[in-house]
Amino acid sequence: MSEHILGRPKVKVTIVGAGTVGTAIAYACLIRGSAEALALYDTNADKVRAEVLDLNHGTQFAPPCRIEGGDDLAVTAGSDMIVVTAGAKQKPGQSRLELAAANVALVQTLTPALLERSPDAVVLFVSNPVDIVTHAAIVATDAAPGRIFGSGTVLDSGRLRFLIAERAGVAVENVHAVVVGEHGDSEITLWSGATIGGVAAAKFVTGDGTSAPLFDAAARADISARVVHSAYEIIRGKGATNLAIGLSTARIVEAVLRDQHRVLPVSTLQSGPEDLSGVCLSLPTVVDSRGAAQVLDVAMSDEEREGLRASARTLREVQATLER
Repeated sequence: MSEHILGRPKVKVTIVGAGTVGTAIAYACLIRGSAEALALYDTNADKVRAEVLDLNHGTQFAPPCRIEGGDDLAVTAGSDMIVVTAGAKQKPGQSRLELAAANVALVQTLTPALLERSPDAVVLFVSNPVDIVTHAAIVATDAAPGRIFGSGTVLDSGRLRFLIAERAGVAVENVHAVVVGEHGDSEITLWSGATIGGVAAAKFVTGDGTSAPLFDAAARADISARVVHSAYEIIRGKGATNLAIGLSTARIVEAVLRDQHRVLPVSTLQSGPEDLSGVCLSLPTVVDSRGAAQVLDVAMSDEEREGLRASARTLREVQATLER
């Protein structure tokens, strides 16, 4: 288990992969005080050493945290939580599913090695395509249900809420809306349950209440499309998405380490309805110290339910191709 300081356990988070996403997660965890110890692992010794040094130079300006790293898996030992970002990088114009083959092969060998060194750790996958990678990692181990899960559509839901809040002219904290299914092109926006300050998005108006609803069918379709394509836009502009995924991942880490029972749309191995079972995809899920716990049975329209089934079929076809 984690080493002890003054008689109490020191909570340790390991981040596998010191690229743009991994270091953004480490930075977010540091400044948010998500953990008392951070470890970075990467096969590029010079890169990981430089990132650890850079982060350590800022520790006096952040909550107390010990930071270490290296290119030997021994640095991951004794972790309470492991966040995996390692894998091939998504290129401009490339879909997440096109990344699948290389990253599946990686996690099939990496995940057992990580759990051998940290047998009590909860493992969170961020590597894309996250649903496919998470499923491959679960199949490669005998971990308890929910102990291995993916970041799923937590970030997608954050993008959705930002766009709704921007259009409605309200604080993003007052928007409740979620994206489910694949973290990718087949994901589904659950507009039927979206609310703004308790008002259904479909009925939300501004001014004196006599104007037309802000979120008509055209507006909803436009926002959903912008959520799906926002990652591609960011990748075209700067080569990678990293800042928002760093923050959203830190939020998931805190839900686990602080046993918060937070409902988040993370990617888990589904065991419910037959048309969804056997694939990893995102639905609102209780996240606590065990990892991903109860999957909530949220209300959906018939169209949304069919879209979710189609998303599951897409993922199942890719899994069948890669995991034979």
